[in-house]
Amino acid sequence: MQIIYLGHSCFKIKGKKSTIVTDPFDNYIGFSMPQTEANIVTISHEHRDHNCLDNIKGDPFIIRAPGEYEVGDVSVFGIPSFHDGVKGKERGKNTIYNIEMEEISLCHLGDLGHKLNDKELEEVNGVDVLFVPVGGIYTLDPKQAVEVVAQIEPKIVVSMHFKTEKINESSFGQLATLKDFLEEIGTPELKPVDKLIINKTSLPEEREVVAMTVR
Repeated sequence: MQIIYLGHSCFKIKGKKSTIVTDPFDNYIGFSMPQTEANIVTISHEHRDHNCLDNIKGDPFIIRAPGEYEVGDVSVFGIPSFHDGVKGKERGKNTIYNIEMEEISLCHLGDLGHKLNDKELEEVNGVDVLFVPVGGIYTLDPKQAVEVVAQIEPKIVVSMHFKTEKINESSFGQLATLKDFLEEIGTPELKPVDKLIINKTSLPEEREVVAMTVR
């Protein structure tokens, strides 16, 4: 399985038979979403930095709500959650996606804005790769993100939704940076990689933090 970071909360997860794209974004965020072919697209919520399908090629199966989905060799379980810490009163609902693919469990938290309760945590149980927002303002901030990582206990942690040099300053200029999160989680000198290649047997025994550069 190969994981490539396309920016913001968007990842391309390419397996032997299927390709998944998470939360494709509109170019208003400050840089362009590349044209990308996919079999499956997951959308955590209906904001245009997470639901823009303009550059998705092919005829993908679109998942944009909680529920259970079977698409080819991929199982997706959407878990209802909130975009803020006050049960959606500020920014609405969010869907967490648990993705089972090639015997690997991936969890994309979308724009999660709160720690998980017992029911949510039970449904997210057994995560190998966790995609966690870390920028704050609209999502978990670095401190909260570390707390959620500790709740879920994944084998691999991949951060997303943070401030970069290219991002639209008027909309996202106040977000925390990747460096802020890496310092909070205790890996300040971690060097970003351009892709992550994993399989069931290569998963680490102890938690590993991975920083990714945009492709």
